Amino acid sequence: MAFGWIDEQAELRRRAGLVRTLRPRAAESPLLDLASNDYLGLARHPEVTEGAARAARTWGGGSTGSRLVTGSTELHAELEGELADFCGFEAALVFSSGYAANLAAVTALAPHGSLIVSDAGNHASLIDGCRLARGTTQVAAHADPDAVRKALGGHEGPAVAVSDTVFSVDGDAAPLTGLAEACREHGAGLVLDDAHGLGVLGDGGRGAPHAAGLAGADDVVVTVTLSKSLGGQGGAVLGPSRAIGHLVNAARTFIFDTGLAPAAAGAALAALRLLRREPARAARACEVARELHTRLTAAGLEAVRPDAAVVSVRAPSPEQAVRWAADCRAAGLSVGCFRPPSVPDGVSRLRLTARADLSGAEIERAVRVIGETRP
Repeated sequence: MAFGWIDEQAELRRRAGLVRTLRPRAAESPLLDLASNDYLGLARHPEVTEGAARAARTWGGGSTGSRLVTGSTELHAELEGELADFCGFEAALVFSSGYAANLAAVTALAPHGSLIVSDAGNHASLIDGCRLARGTTQVAAHADPDAVRKALGGHEGPAVAVSDTVFSVDGDAAPLTGLAEACREHGAGLVLDDAHGLGVLGDGGRGAPHAAGLAGADDVVVTVTLSKSLGGQGGAVLGPSRAIGHLVNAARTFIFDTGLAPAAAGAALAALRLLRREPARAARACEVARELHTRLTAAGLEAVRPDAAVVSVRAPSPEQAVRWAADCRAAGLSVGCFRPPSVPDGVSRLRLTARADLSGAEIERAVRVIGETRP
């Protein structure tokens, strides 16, 4: 029977407690949201939604083609210019998603004969970029510049190290300065995914590379998503102009993909401008994360200290993690649930995302519900 193996895989997932299901949400929900990545609370901000609506009215519902045909509008160019300026880079290139941006950066900057040194805790999009690249990948110990240094030292030829700036599972930060030093000792490039740093870390939310003094360096390329702190959708690659120009000519997820919809570009641009005016939102997101961690650990829960706006709470097993998240939902709280294979260490977690617009009472309520529903 065609695709008969699918039933076998489904049964294996069921036995392991790893079945995933879609849960369409309504436009309005009574749940307290600690599951989305809307770190700055901008997804529904009137300026952001109006930015999306205005762009759709002006440019239409879609971009109508790939960026190299009809999919590039003046709005895309405007967003790229302001993103690059805000984050401190020479140039930027907008993609239809952060996933596509990571695939582009890794595959286009790691040609045949090159070495890619990838952190063991990297996001799936970076891992897939390594798999698709024509270079050879070596996985380095998590957040360990010496491991990167050792890997680079055994290779002659082009090389690049690839890492998240803030890891999406536990919310811990990468040692960016140490990684940059290791790369520079061997003439290697550094590609950083700042999906969870933009809008949260750095001066006014300019990102983790900016905070580490790496913004604008000619050997550093950074990817970002527009779907987290900026409350929209899409992604971008930031870096030296020559690297961005190379992506325009070599990145398959840029050349062959339909351009980002104008509404998404308009929303991201409006959010970026709002963040410029209200930089305190970035610091507030980190403050909320620290408060969540303090209260959770005080309640006897095993929570990982956050370096940005992600707070992780360990669960005993995949099945209990699913039940815990379901019990939280039943009590009015929406939280993320991370299980294998989404977690590199095999440990299941509840994953909470701190939002800058959470009140003290909402933080207290969230901690109470998580504590009362613990397995």
